Amino acid sequence: MSGLQKYLKVIHTRSAEWGVFALLLICTGLISVAQFLLAGEGLVRWSGYSVLIPFVAGALLRFRRTLIVAALTLATTIGVYGFAVDSVSVGGRVVVITVVALAFAISLILCRVRLEREKRLKRMMIARTRLDLLSDASTRIGSTLDVTRTAQELAELAVPQFSDFASVDLLDSALSGEGPTPGAFTGPVAIRRIAHASVLDGCPEAALELGEIDIYSELSPRVRSLFTGRPALAHITNDPDFDHWLAQDLNRTARARDYGFHSVITAPLRARGTTLGVAVFVRHRRPEPFDDDDLLLAGEVAARAAVCMDNARRYTCERATAVTLQRSLLPHHLPELLAVETAYRYLPTGSQAGVGGDWFDVISLSGARVALVVGDVVGHGIQASAAMGRLRTAVRTLADIDLPPDELLTHLDDLVIRLSEETDATDGGPGGNMVATCLYAVYDPISSRCSLARAGHPAPALVSPDGTVDFLDLPPCPPLGLGGLPFESAELQLPEGSVLALYTDGLVESHHRIDEGLDDLRHALSLPAPSLEAACDTVTETLLTDRPADDVALLLVRTRTLPPDRVATWDIPADPALVVHARKLAADQLDKWGLAEAGFLTEVVVSELVTNAIRYGAPPIELRMIRNRTLICEVSDASSTAPHMRRAGVFDEGGRGLLLVAQLTQDWGTRQTTIGKTIWCEQALPAG
Repeated sequence: MSGLQKYLKVIHTRSAEWGVFALLLICTGLISVAQFLLAGEGLVRWSGYSVLIPFVAGALLRFRRTLIVAALTLATTIGVYGFAVDSVSVGGRVVVITVVALAFAISLILCRVRLEREKRLKRMMIARTRLDLLSDASTRIGSTLDVTRTAQELAELAVPQFSDFASVDLLDSALSGEGPTPGAFTGPVAIRRIAHASVLDGCPEAALELGEIDIYSELSPRVRSLFTGRPALAHITNDPDFDHWLAQDLNRTARARDYGFHSVITAPLRARGTTLGVAVFVRHRRPEPFDDDDLLLAGEVAARAAVCMDNARRYTCERATAVTLQRSLLPHHLPELLAVETAYRYLPTGSQAGVGGDWFDVISLSGARVALVVGDVVGHGIQASAAMGRLRTAVRTLADIDLPPDELLTHLDDLVIRLSEETDATDGGPGGNMVATCLYAVYDPISSRCSLARAGHPAPALVSPDGTVDFLDLPPCPPLGLGGLPFESAELQLPEGSVLALYTDGLVESHHRIDEGLDDLRHALSLPAPSLEAACDTVTETLLTDRPADDVALLLVRTRTLPPDRVATWDIPADPALVVHARKLAADQLDKWGLAEAGFLTEVVVSELVTNAIRYGAPPIELRMIRNRTLICEVSDASSTAPHMRRAGVFDEGGRGLLLVAQLTQDWGTRQTTIGKTIWCEQALPAG
């Protein structure tokens, strides 16, 4: 508070002004008595005091009190010098009375000028206060994209600078993220209390607790503002509708009487053509009622707050949509496989940027193998989530044709480039904006070998059975979407019980330095844990002490090895006469596994696959049977020509083998190997 404001506050205090007024009246009386009792030269000196008193009154008192003091001073001077004192000459008396009369006139002019100046200063200070309030509204309201927090910021801004009590009540549609329906309101309106603030501790004058709903009638100031869409000013003493509305609720009437409510402003919270709620400002401690200028100010502040709330509402709606979309595109549960044990955590970002494009997946492949995927689309929001869904689908499609990791990333890179071109062609922008990272690994539980390739993605961590943690040294390759650069894969042997930790950069970049994040990840993975689920909790609690600034995907995979008694492999000579021998080998193996019931079907499938390899393939030919959750039959040969299923004609001698296999089994397919191809099929195990 400036010195001038303090001065005005002190002078305009009622008790201080009455004290000065009384003191000047007493001084006037004392000076008059002294002038009457004294004679000679002393009268001239006392007449100077009579001249001074009106000036003091004009400088300190209001106009009416200044007039009283100056008139009393002039009257006593005329009485003393005009009738009571004879020792002063007539000329001297005339001079004294004239000087006091001039002081009387000048004091009134001085008082009037001073009061006008103070009024201007007061108006300037009020205007300055209002400008400061508007400026604070621009900086303090909308600091977060949270509707409730924004409403509380509005209430805290208004109290005590503008009102003694303030509340923000919103429609439920504004809180749920739904778009409020534009249009006029009809009948009573249900509004929920979201925020309030008061000069009194605990907001005792509030009629509702935070989160409560009340129904307001058409006579209430809130609903009137909602109906008209404009701020409304109500004085309790001269607003019949307001008085009638108060009379409908005895508790509300008693609260208004006990706390001395005298004026209320209600301002609708409208933004972009829709009404979100209403803000209420009440004065009961400060004596000055609201005026028309306050009404305009309240409307302006409410309008700015409404835009911030609408931004928060739209962000909430978009974030909820993006999170729902992203979760629908992510796997709801991972498959239970004999090859690996898995656990995962997915944490959406807590920042205002919106959810990102992180994803993970575990894909069952032929031959009891499993594919492990973790990826991240650069960016946030619904577009990143949609792009993530398309890439996850593409990875699954490419995985179904059993591409090696480096080739799969090459095809995925081409897809990202095409998606960027399609998006930019639609938006009219330059190409190459979409960028993603991905790590793709294929683990074979029979050989315990794992083939991995990454495209701009962090290297996975490997926890050995003895607890040692190392980050795999994979060939560094560019992110997806750059194009023209090759991808390389690495292959390593994984001991049974090893744990692979695949993650996105949001897990380790929550620290200021990524090397610190990697060190913390290494430490968290080295801690003993009773299960992979517990290990996931340990990692997230260690590295994420707060809501993550970016999406986080974590996938922990413990490797298993298929026991040798679950796999049978035979070399088959390229002799059609030995197909019978291949069928017998398969039947004997099913007897050992206790699956004799599947013998006939398996013999038919093995006969067709081996015959097809002998006739159209090249040696060496290998037959392999795997007892997994399904019964897998594989026939490999040295020819890279992939077979195609076709529908044979009535008189065709061939072309029915693969069709027969497809009809008798759950699934079938072919994959390329380093020396040729493998044709495989899966069939359900007999019950029991």
